[in-house]
Amino acid sequence: MFGISTLGWVHTLGSLPAIPLAAYMFIKHGRIVPRSRAGLAYFVSMLIGGLTVFLVAHQPISPVIGAVTIVLLLAGYGVGFIAWLGRAGVYLETILLSLTAFLLMVPTVSETLRRVPDGHPIVTDPNSPLLKGALGFIALALVVGVAAQVFALRKDGARLRRVA
Repeated sequence: MFGISTLGWVHTLGSLPAIPLAAYMFIKHGRIVPRSRAGLAYFVSMLIGGLTVFLVAHQPISPVIGAVTIVLLLAGYGVGFIAWLGRAGVYLETILLSLTAFLLMVPTVSETLRRVPDGHPIVTDPNSPLLKGALGFIALALVVGVAAQVFALRKDGARLRRVA
């Protein structure tokens, strides 16, 4: 189905939970919160997706996106443990983890548009205006979203802390 191998399904179903988990945290907390149950589940799901992409990728850029995602994910989760960063650590954590969500959505949107509906995908040409527009929208959402997160963190500066 959809031209996806068994390993491809492991990759897809393993990383799929990260989308609603990120959406939930963005809505509830305004950012991805690494030290929460949802944050832990997001980490595991993203790690599964990031590691398995090397086994299923067809596009030459896919392993690069996977590697960058893993690095950003580990950095985003690790930066919170660097005490000397203080409040800056929360900003870095927020930006790095927002970038992981962006890097998750780029191939998700691209692959969905190029595979659904099965046998007659919405987009067949990688240069399709619809595909480029969708990816442009995701990039715009990243820029606006990160700016909003940084402003919200700055506004909450006196109470700035890591949500548990």
